[in-house]
Amino acid sequence: MKKVVLLAINAKYVHSSLSVWVIAEGVRRFARFPHDVSVIEATINQSCTDIAHRVTEHEPDVIGISSYIWNAAIMPKLLMLLRECLPDSTIVLGGPEASYNMDFWLESGADFVLQGEGEFVFPRFLDAVVGETTRTVPLYPVNPYTTQYLDALNGRLAYIETSRGCPFKCSFCLSAGSEVKYFPLETIKSQILTLSKSSAKTIKFVDRTFNCNAARTCELFEFIIEMDTTCRFHFEVAADLFDEKMLSFLEIAPPGRLQFEIGLQSFHEPVLKASSRQMDLKKAEKNIRTLMKMQNIHIHIDLIAGLPFETIEDFKDSFDRAYTLDTHILQLGFLKLLHGSELRTQAEDFGLKYSSNPPYEIISSPWLSSGDIQTLKHTENALQHTRNKSRFLTTLEYVLTATGDRPFTLLSSLGAAVPSHATQLENYIVKIFDFFLQQPGVEENALKDCLVYDWLGMVKGKNTPAFLKCDDAQKSLVAGRKKVAETAERVLGRKLRREEFALLNSGKGIFVDSSNRNPVTGLYDVLS
Repeated sequence: MKKVVLLAINAKYVHSSLSVWVIAEGVRRFARFPHDVSVIEATINQSCTDIAHRVTEHEPDVIGISSYIWNAAIMPKLLMLLRECLPDSTIVLGGPEASYNMDFWLESGADFVLQGEGEFVFPRFLDAVVGETTRTVPLYPVNPYTTQYLDALNGRLAYIETSRGCPFKCSFCLSAGSEVKYFPLETIKSQILTLSKSSAKTIKFVDRTFNCNAARTCELFEFIIEMDTTCRFHFEVAADLFDEKMLSFLEIAPPGRLQFEIGLQSFHEPVLKASSRQMDLKKAEKNIRTLMKMQNIHIHIDLIAGLPFETIEDFKDSFDRAYTLDTHILQLGFLKLLHGSELRTQAEDFGLKYSSNPPYEIISSPWLSSGDIQTLKHTENALQHTRNKSRFLTTLEYVLTATGDRPFTLLSSLGAAVPSHATQLENYIVKIFDFFLQQPGVEENALKDCLVYDWLGMVKGKNTPAFLKCDDAQKSLVAGRKKVAETAERVLGRKLRREEFALLNSGKGIFVDSSNRNPVTGLYDVLS
């Protein structure tokens, strides 16, 4: 018997690790002899010293660590500390960051790097360590959702895998073109039920393209939609693969039950072709609009900046086209040249320059200068602190209409003028007011009214910033506010607090139903 520690280092506390628990269960089921396995979950925000101390407390014979781009930067230091503290322990790395860059990690302190599916490979490794003959293990899924896992979850995001691999061949992805293995549906349904009764509020499916098998997808959607649960379920899907039957299932989903993350990457055909990205753009766009009309599913779409052949002008066109889809999140991501991806091997041929440090992000290309990248970073910053947090949606719509600007132009200018890094919302709203007021065609009182409307929908229990309010010293305005409050109290059937209603400069009264938060957008209902 060996004392084994399986270590996961997550990007945030709210994340949990699926891989280490799957491997732990794989050891229990498939190793020739029992082993004493402990699971440790840490985060990249903890010091390497603290993480190493947690491991050394177990005095393990074998340490298995899952490596990914989000924890790769701290791993060399951690390996050095573990080697110093536990010179006789065997350190084994797995996961994509190590599997595709073996020499580096062996030189950095790992004794072994394993490739393949951890729940099968790691038990075989342990058999070899104790000098036993390895055996063939059946390739069917293990159940990681043990009592220990559920106790450790503690309200964090839970992850589930219903299939492994991806039928598509995107050159920037590590799953490109791998055979898709589907796990038994009854097993998956049982695991979904288990997680729905756990402390997790959101359950994320790690399948690379969840809806690549239509019949299977419909069966699982139907099962999840009919469940009696308050959990949210998050899927990565391809928008062009939705058919009419699938869409009809989705239309009856309880509001907020489902969340879809849709990778568009680009609307520029030569870019998609160069990246081996297979997608029917027109069908994808049509289906996204259909999903948005349902108003019951949270929709997240992705664009990737830095792909071969996409200039800054091409990207602006993609961005503006994606913006008009009016999804809840429009993520502007940057190309990462991952170890093991086809595009990394082609980087020199394409002239792609990227950081040598994780996450290996694009620096420049023949089509995108470093200055262009900086412009895109500004756009990303503004997007993340406004629309992608469901903030200032009415204000953005007003300013875009008043100025006639294209979305990319307005947001890149906003991000450059008002960068937000941990800025309090009360301070950020002042800065964006000053910025928007300088834009041609924007009228001050109309802008204030939009910001007040947005504030009531976004924020609960906080007074509207004073600079946005009408001057209550005027008797007519005092009377107007009183009338708004009376109307609101009649509609809502309760006494309102001062921060729950407002009289706009236009003379219109608005109030917020702070007990009614939209489960899809996260905003409170603003009424008039």
